[in-house]
Amino acid sequence: ISLEHEVLLHPRYFGPQLLDTVKQKLYIEVEGTCTGKYGFVVAVTTIDNIGAGIILPGQGFVVYPVKYKAIVFRPFKGEVLDAIVTQVNKVGMFAEIGPLSCFISHHSIPADMQFCPNINPPCYKSKEEDVIIQPDDEIRLKIVGTRVDATGIVSTYSI
Repeated sequence: ISLEHEVLLHPRYFGPQLLDTVKQKLYIEVEGTCTGKYGFVVAVTTIDNIGAGIILPGQGFVVYPVKYKAIVFRPFKGEVLDAIVTQVNKVGMFAEIGPLSCFISHHSIPADMQFCPNINPPCYKSKEEDVIIQPDDEIRLKIVGTRVDATGIVSTYSI
């Protein structure tokens, strides 16, 4: 997807490596961030254009408008994703889907699975004990709902 970003640069970086510094700063400022409109910026793939810098009056800083292409991740309702469980407790479990941290309530975990606090590490077990979910396991989640705000995406999940 094509995106734009303004890179603010201190005068000490003006010199022969100026464009490389602008590129490095773009990667640092943009990768791993989340915008409500496009979702998480996973990686910058190409830098299309670094515009002419605009000097900020009275400061000496320069703003460079940069046009670039990036890989983005924006989850949507009904999407099925693979996640890695990071924590299990009696109210549910936490998992990660790339840059997205998520919580799965015990109400969204199948009814035949029970929380087992006495086992180390704590886990959810099925009644037949043939299915066990514990930290570092891969699980498949379905997004039940999403809410987008200015700085991030909040989603609810079910297994």
